[in-house]
Amino acid sequence: MVDDERLPVLVSTGQSLERSEPVSALDLMTRAARQCLDRAPGLSGRVDRVSVVNVMSPVPRAPATALARRLGLSPGRAEVTTIGGNTPQWLVNRAADDVAGGRVRAVLVAGAEAQRTVKAMASPPPDPEEEGLAPDPVIGDDRSGVGRAELDAGLIAPVHVYALFESVLAHRAGRDFAEHRRALGVLMAPFTDVAADHPVAWFPERRTPDELAEVSPDNRLVAEPYPKRMCAVINVDQAAAVLVTSLAEARRAGVAGDAVFCVSGAEANDVWFPAARPDPGSSPAIAAAASAALDAAGTGTDDIGAFDLYSCFPCAVQMASAAMGLALDDSRGFTVTGGLPYFGGPGNDYTLHAIATMADRLRRSGGTGLVTGLGWYATKHAVGLYSSAPPAAGWRRGETSAAQAAIDASAVEVCADVVGPAVVVASTVVAGRSGAPAAAPVVAKLDDGRHVAAAAEDEELPALAGRNLVGERIVVSGPLPRFRLAG
Repeated sequence: MVDDERLPVLVSTGQSLERSEPVSALDLMTRAARQCLDRAPGLSGRVDRVSVVNVMSPVPRAPATALARRLGLSPGRAEVTTIGGNTPQWLVNRAADDVAGGRVRAVLVAGAEAQRTVKAMASPPPDPEEEGLAPDPVIGDDRSGVGRAELDAGLIAPVHVYALFESVLAHRAGRDFAEHRRALGVLMAPFTDVAADHPVAWFPERRTPDELAEVSPDNRLVAEPYPKRMCAVINVDQAAAVLVTSLAEARRAGVAGDAVFCVSGAEANDVWFPAARPDPGSSPAIAAAASAALDAAGTGTDDIGAFDLYSCFPCAVQMASAAMGLALDDSRGFTVTGGLPYFGGPGNDYTLHAIATMADRLRRSGGTGLVTGLGWYATKHAVGLYSSAPPAAGWRRGETSAAQAAIDASAVEVCADVVGPAVVVASTVVAGRSGAPAAAPVVAKLDDGRHVAAAAEDEELPALAGRNLVGERIVVSGPLPRFRLAG
């Protein structure tokens, strides 16, 4: 019999959105957190920790402490994470661990972005008292997402790196970029159907596959094969919050009927730098984390009723579905929110919206749900499994250490100062505002097996429009690697 004092649950959620008025990220976060606490008022005095997801919009130096003050909370700890869309799920897994271990009574997890307001240059002035707070402690992995090789090749913007991954999937499917774009339209159109019905979605409108895939003046090409409507949208004002506690605390607060159970969770990282990955079109880390979480729960994907797979770009959905053995036309769908291009991609905080939405869904309809989050360039991964029914064995954290060691050992050596032939492993063509090629970075394999990240020589660009170079031979020259087509 599992002790209810050690059985972690999500007992309440909150989500907020602002479309018209200037608002700060802290304002939005406060709105979502107040919703969350108002649904479980008896737990406000039991919150031992406030965890805030890394915020890219302007916030006080101590956003978690400032949030706690606004809410009238007195937690023993207030903290903020490093960058990463994996961090919301990691924070919930960590909170569940600590509830199960008797180390905390309740944890408030919150996050927000106000990039719409920032872009409009209309941010409310900061509160001097909040700006004067001592910084919150920062938790999480703070390594940079790319190394010198990627930087030298111009691989910094997420859309450029994820487009490289997509080129591998297109080549594997035997499609050119135009054909693959049409297939991606079919994959992503159902996401828009979900977003259309979500009350906090940024783009609550249904789109056909053709509307997503056809390049047009209002759906310009960004980086092959992605047009704008297949890319995460960060210029949103959105926030979310969830409250994790024990079933016993929820019962004492009179809200046990709203409990959604944290069943299991796990984390893993892919080879850290994208250019060093042996197969940029797959994610062994998602496979490891998902398998560990499911094994810990004693279940499999066939038993899951709903999924939310991180969807910053279509390749993330495809790699996650492949890692879990899910068909791309699985009738259960891959999102409960609508995904980052349609629901909205509020920086590192999207997955907290997915967790909140999944909890609300399970509370209404019952069943089980699985959520994935990723950080950097499909690098850091976290998985969580939730249920409307208590798990027989209680909360379990999946073990991934052996899988992580194998993933780390698979990294390919990446070199920079090189001259000679190579075969392209992954490629994209970055489009300028006019639609003409502006850059064409690749990752390629040298004859000795090492990898190199390189950018196309300017004179090569016109010939590369719409062209997937995966499998083609190039000639690389250094020390700042540039390439020409072979022959």
